[in-house]
Amino acid sequence: MPTAANNADLVFRQVRLIDGLGGPSAVGDLAVTDDRIVAVGDLTELPAARQIDGTGLALAPGFVDVHTHDDRALLSDPTMGCKVSQGVTTVVTGNCGVSLAPLLAQRLVPPMDLLGDTPAQYFHDFAAYLSALDGAPPAVNALAQVGHSTLRIGVMDTLDRAATPAEIRAMRDALERALTAGAVGLSTGLFYAPAEAAPTDEVAALAAPLAEAGALHTTHMRDEGDAIHRSLEETFAIGRTAKVPVVISHHKCTGSANHGRSTETLGLIDAARQSQPVGLDQYPYIASSTVLDLTRRWDARRIIVTWSKAMPDVAGRDLDDIAAALGCDREEAARRLHPAGAIYFTMDEADVRRIMAYPHTMIGSDGLPHDSHPHPRLWGTFPRVLGHYAREVGLFSLEEAVRRMTSLPAAQFGLTDRGVLRVGAYADLVLFDPDRVIDRATFETPAEPAAGIALVMVNGRAVWQDGAPTGNRPGRAIRLGELGPKGRSVLPC
Repeated sequence: MPTAANNADLVFRQVRLIDGLGGPSAVGDLAVTDDRIVAVGDLTELPAARQIDGTGLALAPGFVDVHTHDDRALLSDPTMGCKVSQGVTTVVTGNCGVSLAPLLAQRLVPPMDLLGDTPAQYFHDFAAYLSALDGAPPAVNALAQVGHSTLRIGVMDTLDRAATPAEIRAMRDALERALTAGAVGLSTGLFYAPAEAAPTDEVAALAAPLAEAGALHTTHMRDEGDAIHRSLEETFAIGRTAKVPVVISHHKCTGSANHGRSTETLGLIDAARQSQPVGLDQYPYIASSTVLDLTRRWDARRIIVTWSKAMPDVAGRDLDDIAAALGCDREEAARRLHPAGAIYFTMDEADVRRIMAYPHTMIGSDGLPHDSHPHPRLWGTFPRVLGHYAREVGLFSLEEAVRRMTSLPAAQFGLTDRGVLRVGAYADLVLFDPDRVIDRATFETPAEPAAGIALVMVNGRAVWQDGAPTGNRPGRAIRLGELGPKGRSVLPC
């Protein structure tokens, strides 16, 4: 590792240093050489090839987006403007049971189409997917999971039943090969049709290899509405049986009948955490986004169509307006639009704030980069937490907001030498204006870069500067063997 004994490649001078651990920030200097931080403090006497005056700005570790569907975007849009513009330097992919590898069949069913339209866009072998990222690196670092639904589609002839012992063995074999190749865990999307018939025992049996490999399990639970209590208990049971850390994806309480139940769910999570490692993430909005499916009772105040194969020109319009124009009800309009995606307004702001204030909640965008008219969370999640919830609402300090995006996810996913400003850590950095940072993406114009993000660096190289991607692509596919212990939860200093 390079040292700052004589000089540095870059020194940030007189900048507000937010170390990622949640403690008070302080004005000082930070030096970078190659891909590492080599000095922090008063570096007045340290010469550098390049200097940046950080007066009035804050410097933090690069943000970790713990819940993404960026599997294919890392290859198809490798500059990753939607993420680096927010200060994101590392993404976790393969969530909600859906991953780009290993797809062992030549068929796709929703929600697989959130990642790609045809099986040709997927990878049969997980090692081949990671090798593709090595050969054509993106701008950000990536940790990739295996999706349970992807495995089911690959080995089962029908999905409306539990897997047989032979099918579980085939899925486990594929999972074990992926873990050996570098997959960091197994995700489930028990809410979705490809996996909703899978009983708890199937998931627990499939998750068994995770413990020995040192991997983890993330889940889009079976129900985030009326049966959320049972879904949480199922999640805890899978973690206990498989002896692995579990992460509850995009925790929320959907439907008006469940508004306010976050007091209950957070109590259940807190109780479970006393005896097993349980984490959770959240996006800072009252609307979700996924495939358009009105066979479920969404209880949505508003539905916006994000894409439609049958009627591409309606992306961005309200489903009710489309139905009125077609002269039919919501259900019939959805049928005519299928396959399609949608944004559902089903949550309550008080629950969003209560979950966000919980000290173990990480931040994840859950953005869908292949939607024609995406949810604004794809471009706005992290600046919204910094600017709206920390600065404007005062839900927590700026330092605490940064902790939720840096050291907390690093501890949960076992990232070493990332998520903190200290000597020896990787130079994943975001320089921003704490007084101006804010999301500008809206439900009407969702692809607007945030304000106040001045510079983003990944592994010591600038990937976002002066309001645009630099074109540099220094990201790395981080494999399971490079990670440390998982399921840890770092509280503020």
